[in-house]
Amino acid sequence: MNAPSDISMKTDDVLRVELEVFKREHRDLDESIRALQDTGTADQITLQRLKKKKLRLKDKIAIIEDRLTPDIIA
Repeated sequence: MNAPSDISMKTDDVLRVELEVFKREHRDLDESIRALQDTGTADQITLQRLKKKKLRLKDKIAIIEDRLTPDIIA
């Protein structure tokens, strides 16, 4: 993807699509991590790498959700 990573330059529609892609990727990583742990064949470096990638995705998801959610003035 060659789109700029700056969230402020993207439209809400683009962010919604990215959000769904990131959520799907996050779920897939979660399933992969669980499967590797269940089989007991994964090395710790691989698991650590997958978990870090999952955390980065979680952060991206949170940033996009914050941008898409309107501020509520109390």
